[in-house]
Parts: sequence; C-alpha cells; structure tokens
Amino acid sequence: MSVLVDGVEFAERVVAWQAAHGRNHLPWQQTQDPYRVWLSEIMLQQTQVATVLDYYERFLARFPDVAALACASQDEVMGLWSGLGYYSRARNLHRCAQLVVAEHGGAFPHTAEVLASLPGIGRSTAGAIAAFCFSERVPILDANVRRVLTRFLGFAHDLASARNERLLWVQAEALLPTRDLNNSMPRYTQGLMDMGATICSPKVPRCDACPVAPTCAALMERQPERYPVRTRKLLRRSEAWQLLVLQDLHGRVWLERRPASGIWAGMHCVPIFPDAASLAAFVATLGGSDQLTQNELQPFLHVLTHRDLHLHPVAVRGTFADRLSSDGEWLGPDQWDGVGLPAPIRKLLNATQAQLW
Repeated sequence: MSVLVDGVEFAERVVAWQAAHGRNHLPWQQTQDPYRVWLSEIMLQQTQVATVLDYYERFLARFPDVAALACASQDEVMGLWSGLGYYSRARNLHRCAQLVVAEHGGAFPHTAEVLASLPGIGRSTAGAIAAFCFSERVPILDANVRRVLTRFLGFAHDLASARNERLLWVQAEALLPTRDLNNSMPRYTQGLMDMGATICSPKVPRCDACPVAPTCAALMERQPERYPVRTRKLLRRSEAWQLLVLQDLHGRVWLERRPASGIWAGMHCVPIFPDAASLAAFVATLGGSDQLTQNELQPFLHVLTHRDLHLHPVAVRGTFADRLSSDGEWLGPDQWDGVGLPAPIRKLLNATQAQLW
C-alpha cells in the first residue's frame, strides 16, 4: 500500500513532522538502550507522560539496568511502583527482567517476534522496542496510533472483532517506511505516537496541524470522532469493601498480602471484608471492647478501569497478638515505602496516622 499525501509518502510525512514538531525532550527518547525504552513503554501503558516521568527516574536510580531489576525482591519493585496503578505491569516487569537475564544473557532480543514472547510485552510494545532500539521495520498499534491510522485510512471495521484487528495490523505494516530505516523507523514510530497524543485526540482533534490531513479519510468525511470503531463496551460494576486498619501501640499496622490474582494481586493491604458484620465478627476475636479503640473513618470511592470500589474503612487500635495470620505482618510507617501498597491504601494509612494517632 503506497499512500501519498500531496505526492509524498505517508511515512515520509510523519517522519518530517516528528523531526520538526514532535516530542524530542522525553528522557527515553535520548537513548537506544532497550532496557530504558522497555521500561518507559511498560510505564506508559494507559498512563500519562507527566505521571510516568517521576516513576521512570526513580526506577532507574534504584535499578539502573535489567540485572539490577532482576535481582530485586518483588516487594521492592511493587513498592516503587505503588501509585502508578495497573499493578500486573510491575509483576510482569520483574518477571520479564528475570527471564532476560536467565534466558537471554541479560540482553534484550533484537526482534519484535522474540520480544513479544516475554512477560508483559505484547505485539505493540515489542514493535516499539524493536523500532526504537534496532530500527526493525515493524508496526505498533497502541491506542493513540490506532486512532491516527483508523482515521487516516477510514478504517470503519469494528475492532471488537479479532479478524478486523488483524486486518488493521496488515494495513499498518504496509504504511511503514521503506528507506533509511535506521533513521526513519524510530522517528516514524515516535511520530505516530506524538500525533495521537498531541493533535489527533479522541475529541476535537486539531486537524489543521496534522501533516497527513490532506488525504485523511475521516477528515474528508468530516467525522474524525467516528474512528476507531469498537462496539463492545467495557461493563462497569460496583463493589463495597470494608477495610480494617489495625494499629498496635507501637504505631505499626497489620498488612496482609493480597491473593495472587484479582485486584491488587500480590500487594500488601489492610484486611478486607465483604460487609460490616464480617469485619465486626473478626474484630470481636481480637480482644474485649475495653481493650480496643475503634473509629469509623470517612468512606471514599476508588475508581478502577472496570470497577468502582466503595471503600469503608474502620480503624482499630490496641494490643494484639504478634501474628494474626500466616500471610501478614506488622509494619511501621517507616516500612511502608518498602512494600507494594495500593495507592488508596497508602493514602488511607497516611491520613489515619495523621488524624487519629
């Protein structure tokens, strides 16, 4: 597929635009080190650049290379990731680093095909690493790029269908640069990302600033917001959780490790109960009411991608047994940064510490 925009190939337009107008200041753009590019790509999945910048620098300060990350404990990795969300990314990040060291001698594979076989690296992320670091001629289709390409091509097929998704991959590959790949592949890949992030926005795109606007099918139809087409919608549901903040007289809080799957999998968390009666029954096993100080805290809402969590915390202070279960431990405020705590739990503990004790 040779697509021309005013006589110039689509890819060349994107490359020239990126050099003149694209983002060139981000720290992961100044390197072809696959470790750093991989780290940024994983962090940027469903997360804004502004949020990622601080986490990226902190990770590199603690884990300057893949070997350092592979040697770390999961708790240390999750602790640094805390607040970034989508915590399965951190678990896969750690496992991927271990496999790169164990099976690839500490060097990332040079092809998208092999990269995509590693934990947490899907086809689009693999393509980005291969294009940026090794100039491989492979496409990417993250959310921003998917929007740019479906609009330009007028790709009206429903992407809820795997067959149509595969067809878009074929068309994305056909648009790739064919010349000077060492320079053009990194710039082209970055250019599509930049276009999607800065001008080809989901709502009210800035078509007047787009380098490929003259032959953009969606613009000619005067309905760019129609694309991409996806009929299957995410189903949201709500859950109510009771959170028990147990603090002993030394200021330590009882934290348990969450199950290996589900929300906040593998992270440290205060005990969670499905209802107030279950929480009260557990508290009753800890000691008489004259030995414990109990406070109901302000409920709050935590929004996840597919779910709304209505959280109802109860704080209880007193003298407790050294161990309440086999999968938990008493940790003081100076230890909370060293373990993976979900962001709302970390905020809850900090607020509880300041307000009550």
